[in-house]
Amino acid sequence: MNRISEFLQQITLKKVLIRMAIGALIGLALMALFILPIRDPNPEWGSNWRVRPLTLTPLITAFGFLAFFLKEYIQPKTDGGKILVFLISTLAFVVSLWMGFVLGLDGTLWN
Repeated sequence: MNRISEFLQQITLKKVLIRMAIGALIGLALMALFILPIRDPNPEWGSNWRVRPLTLTPLITAFGFLAFFLKEYIQPKTDGGKILVFLISTLAFVVSLWMGFVLGLDGTLWN
């Protein structure tokens, strides 16, 4: 029980929000690079079609980037364990980025 209380004391709201902001900025930048060059969109999408991908993707990637925040507190003893934790947290962020793109662009570019 002592180890869990130490873990919870190290996690602060400020640290969580900073990590989530970093993840959201990464998602926003990648989505913006992907959709802002489009000049003549399909008229069926409406005039504000960019709002959905530019809001959903940063929200989803912000939660995915929490995997990097939590990996700092999981400290395996072996090098193999450290590599495994890094790979799992990287995979979690990449999957969240992919899901953000899919959900954001569904119905517009990926119809």
